[in-house]
Amino acid sequence: MLGFVARRLAWAVVLALVLTLITFVMFFVLPEDRRPVQQGQASFVPDLQTQFHARGSLVEQYARFLERVALHGDLGESYRGKPVTTVIGDALPVTASLVIGGAVFWLLIAFPIGLLSALRPRSLLDKGLTLFVLVGLCAHPLWLGLVFSYVFGVKLHWFPVAGYCDLRYDPESSNLCGGPRYWAYHLFLPWLTFAFLYAALYARMIRASMLEAMAEDYVRTARAKGAGTSRVVRGHVLRNAMLPVMTMLGMDIGIAFGGTLFIETVFNLPGVGQLLVFSLGGPDLPVIMGIVLTVSFAVVIANLIVDILYPFVDPRVRLRGKGGASIGSRALRRQLRTRPRVTSESPT
Repeated sequence: MLGFVARRLAWAVVLALVLTLITFVMFFVLPEDRRPVQQGQASFVPDLQTQFHARGSLVEQYARFLERVALHGDLGESYRGKPVTTVIGDALPVTASLVIGGAVFWLLIAFPIGLLSALRPRSLLDKGLTLFVLVGLCAHPLWLGLVFSYVFGVKLHWFPVAGYCDLRYDPESSNLCGGPRYWAYHLFLPWLTFAFLYAALYARMIRASMLEAMAEDYVRTARAKGAGTSRVVRGHVLRNAMLPVMTMLGMDIGIAFGGTLFIETVFNLPGVGQLLVFSLGGPDLPVIMGIVLTVSFAVVIANLIVDILYPFVDPRVRLRGKGGASIGSRALRRQLRTRPRVTSESPT
């Protein structure tokens, strides 16, 4: 087990280095925006090339950039006069609360719908549940958030229309709203909006994976031995059906850290999405670069966690695999290989 974790950590480090190299090329090698910094700043802040001492050959510049980012955790200074790590650190907990809570919400919606649809395929229940979740897939998050805010906030007064409360109450902070209760109370509508965007996709994925698993020979063998539906689903079907779902979950959670700007705008959440919008208007290149690196590392970490959790979901996954591809990719290819092949040859 330790060897498997070490291999996955090594691949994650290699992927993180590749992402830093791509980011370096985007912000230092390619022609950058030379527009002057906005007026009204308290003090002059040097640009990216000056802050990171981008002189010499490209190898030397990348070495200085990597040393400052990886070893010292320094992403430079914002054009507004604050360290980039401080600016992103203030916004990251808001986006993390939205993404993680929204993921829990969309799984709570998608699992029952996908499970019931797979157990009764092509029935009225299946069609009705599919129609319900497809509304969230077709609706734009901006429109959906405004509808929820108007109905549940303005008309019914069940939840606040906008705003954010910290998870931990700090009496010395200027924000008097805090604590787990008010934190969840203010984030319920953003979570619901975020969940509707993914619930339809995951419900259909869970349904398709379960239908494919229930058609396998080992499921028919378990039924022939007298196992009930609940035991077959719980012990045989779900473990195989969850592998591609976990793969997509790791990717979507990581990517969602940079894709919540519409929801944060509607509900006035001071997260990474709103910070990116403000930085693009500057343009504040150090903050934009820091957000790119933060979202990229979030994807790497989320996929690393999913890869490590695979053997606990399905013990048949080999921990001694030496392939370079991730376990999630091999699980998806394995499911494709198990499908019966249709040929044009007729038996003689």
